[in-house]
Amino acid sequence: MVAKIISGKRIKGILHYNENKVAQGQAQLIMASGFAGEIDQMNFDSKIKRFEKLTMLSDKVKTNALHISLNFDASEKLNNAKMQAIAANYMDKIGFGDQPFLVYRHTDAAHSHVHIVTTTMQASGERIDIHRIGMLKSEPARKQIEQEFNLVRAQSKTFKQQAAIKPADITKAQYGHIPTKRAISNVVGAVMSQYKFTSLAEFNAVLRQFNVQADRGGEGTMMYQKEGLIYSLLDKNGSSIGIPIKASAFYSKPTLFNLEKKFAQNTVRRAAYRDDLKGEIERVFKKYHQLTKTTFIAELQKENIQTLFRQNEQGLTYGVTFIDNTNMAVFKGSDLGKGYGSKALTERFGRVDQPVKPTTKTWLKTGQPKQTYLKRDAQTTYLKTIEPATQQFDSGVDKLLQNLMEKTTGDSAPITPRRKKRKKQEQGQHL
Repeated sequence: MVAKIISGKRIKGILHYNENKVAQGQAQLIMASGFAGEIDQMNFDSKIKRFEKLTMLSDKVKTNALHISLNFDASEKLNNAKMQAIAANYMDKIGFGDQPFLVYRHTDAAHSHVHIVTTTMQASGERIDIHRIGMLKSEPARKQIEQEFNLVRAQSKTFKQQAAIKPADITKAQYGHIPTKRAISNVVGAVMSQYKFTSLAEFNAVLRQFNVQADRGGEGTMMYQKEGLIYSLLDKNGSSIGIPIKASAFYSKPTLFNLEKKFAQNTVRRAAYRDDLKGEIERVFKKYHQLTKTTFIAELQKENIQTLFRQNEQGLTYGVTFIDNTNMAVFKGSDLGKGYGSKALTERFGRVDQPVKPTTKTWLKTGQPKQTYLKRDAQTTYLKTIEPATQQFDSGVDKLLQNLMEKTTGDSAPITPRRKKRKKQEQGQHL
């Protein structure tokens, strides 16, 4: 299970997002804790008034809304009853069990997941402290719930989480203004709230994954000069189709002005995922003595990382952007460091893929006694032998090598061998 927590200043916006999903048939309200009446009799006003009753207790507290998503492995098919139990258990463990909260089950992705809407304001007028809530409370709660409910562990190699945002369905949306607006709104609202981008180009890189694009117009146009922004659907070739819609027409107000506010915030928010991305890139290079750009892109794609090399009209590469869809963080190559820009990466590519293969070698050196010892690396265990040139590498050592490599094959991590102390040789015994 993966838990994601986003704090905000407008609980009405969070509630609108989930209620719109319900109206579109992409979500279902499955639980309402701390609310009077039956779920099917509750309307938007009754829900927001319950929250505002608390948020209005203090004018000083601005960040008073919490939007939580609990995401499960793609193989897990959980019914509503189990979802309710998990959500209630999680809220208790992070200290929000007594707060009013709504649980929405979303069906807009391949994996099961719920969204929880709540407030940090208590009936006493005090705010629940959420500083470092992810590390101090959410992570321990997640691990306990995985055990208690027998869920696939988020840290296991088998855990698979599909993207929580579905691409806009252009076949349904392009024929009218309302369907188009709804399709774009779903994507833009989710990307704005979930992804960490620091420029319009990075924002667009994410949007294009879901068949949407933001456009400022040409530099000489009135729209560009007035810092306007429109959104369009894209076809399979990346061309705009349907009716473009002004940013101000959407409820989430994804205007350039509001996006620029997020650019600065996201610079800080994405920093925690920089080293993870660099580590994945280096892992791919360590897997190959040489690799092509195509293989590089494909290997990162396996880890849910989209790699976009930018080229000019002459076909020359001038930039690269990485979209980490797991951590929802976007980086230009140059933002990762000097060795990760498009030029530096291109220089590391070869014309043909040459995977690293564990090999066994015999080192021959004359005039030295034969020495045999174990050596390990991250992939395998092999025997390194230095012996006089007159001696041959015997079949017994061949078998030992084979056994050692077979024993270390698999996912288990190699164990570093302890050095054995050499026993004192008896007098008169020769080495």
